[in-house]
Amino acid sequence: MKLFLLPLLWLCIGSALAAEEPTQPARLELPLDAYNSEVSIQPLPADSSVVLLVEQLKPGAFTTTLSFQKYDYQLRPVWSSPLEVPKGFSFDRLTSDGMTVYALFRPDLLGKQLWIAELDAQTGVLYAHMFEAEDVRSIYDFRVLRGQAFLTVMVENHLTALLLNLRRNRISALPAIYEQLPTNFTFAVDPLAQRVDFISSQTNGYKTRLQVKELSAEGQLLRSEFVQAESDRNLLMAQLSPGLRDRLLLGTYSLRDTRYAQGLFVADLNEAPTLTGSRRSLRFYDFLNLKHFFDFVSPKRAVRLKVRGEQMRATNRNLRLHYRLLTHELLPTSYGYVLVGEVYNQRFRNTVPYQPNSGVPLGAYGNNTEGYYTTHAIVCGFDHEGNLLWDNTFVLKDARSYDLVEMVQLRPLPDGRRFVLAYLDEYRIRYKLIDGANASSNDLMVPVQTTLSDNKEKANNATQQGMLAWYGSRFLAFGYQHIRATNGTNRDVYFLNAVAFDKMTAK
Repeated sequence: MKLFLLPLLWLCIGSALAAEEPTQPARLELPLDAYNSEVSIQPLPADSSVVLLVEQLKPGAFTTTLSFQKYDYQLRPVWSSPLEVPKGFSFDRLTSDGMTVYALFRPDLLGKQLWIAELDAQTGVLYAHMFEAEDVRSIYDFRVLRGQAFLTVMVENHLTALLLNLRRNRISALPAIYEQLPTNFTFAVDPLAQRVDFISSQTNGYKTRLQVKELSAEGQLLRSEFVQAESDRNLLMAQLSPGLRDRLLLGTYSLRDTRYAQGLFVADLNEAPTLTGSRRSLRFYDFLNLKHFFDFVSPKRAVRLKVRGEQMRATNRNLRLHYRLLTHELLPTSYGYVLVGEVYNQRFRNTVPYQPNSGVPLGAYGNNTEGYYTTHAIVCGFDHEGNLLWDNTFVLKDARSYDLVEMVQLRPLPDGRRFVLAYLDEYRIRYKLIDGANASSNDLMVPVQTTLSDNKEKANNATQQGMLAWYGSRFLAFGYQHIRATNGTNRDVYFLNAVAFDKMTAK
């Protein structure tokens, strides 16, 4: 009897673990390689589809062809539309507003024009817009709201914003946004509240505060206010809660050295400021007081750090931490909001594009780096009043990139309580299940499937890989692969895999 129960027990444990693994129900392969093609992805959660912009070098020529391609929730082709781009323009980036996709193109040389391709993702119909622009040195954000395109750009060593009216083909500068460098900023479009949020840092050399500006879809300034702390804390950067219910400002703060974050802060902007400009609702959460922030170091070191912090606090001093955070946009939940912040290191060498929400002020250090290494990602849950309900940490492995981009993606699980953080590590999908502050494994992973059949294959030479949040509890894994087939022909492909966590069992 005992000999029978033991295999049965292992069978039950194995079934439970399998139920917690994601599935990969769909895969798309395009016969492309990284040397003569570029693929940009725009997920469309509204109808559970995805649109690709594929640029391919013509054989024996120095010109390229571009096309928009739409795929449904099973990654089956819906339609394909060729895109004719005027000569002298190169693709810059994609964005979307509902079921409309927009592609921004910039002049190859020192031109003063911008070209936007507008795609109706339901029908595949294309519209083109040409704009005469001033001398724009850099573009940092491209967002669209109700037919109005917003670009944050650098002009004459100032950060400003351009409004491109796609219905009337008019371009204008937004006088409400004109910031002296260096500055750190957050620029977001809120479709729920039908507004544009712009948050920038300002300093007098001693103290750093934030200025919050809310604009309408037409670019009109609706509200502008300052947020600062009375203590020795500096407010570095922040996100404004989406929607109309709350006006919570969540972000990071520092002590003296504004290059590094010391913790998180929350402020309720519905509460009027005091005569000195501070907010009674301001709350600060030092990383030392978070339950899981130091999960990426050994337990002994984590204890030493917290003990040392308590000892210094007893003598009215602070243990200064040296962490840089790349924060994601807030995710609304039934009880409030979830904030994800990626802790990263960098080495200075080559010039790369500036990344908003990174905590590194634009224009501060020249933004020269040879790459980034992300050690861990923190995820925190807040209620509608800004109270910290729980925190957790996902310890990352081999998370390196040349550009500062979001390495992990967050989606809610079907049970409505838990979340999953996931990222792509070459041939593996690494993920962590988040259930409030409960401890869980950082080592969960599944291989990237190269086929939906039983054929034995192996992928190598994986490049330009990543993951994107898609819809529901699903992600999109993507990148270039060279596939070695045991029985068949080797192939070079650009792939998309649907990664589904929608069969996770509730605990």
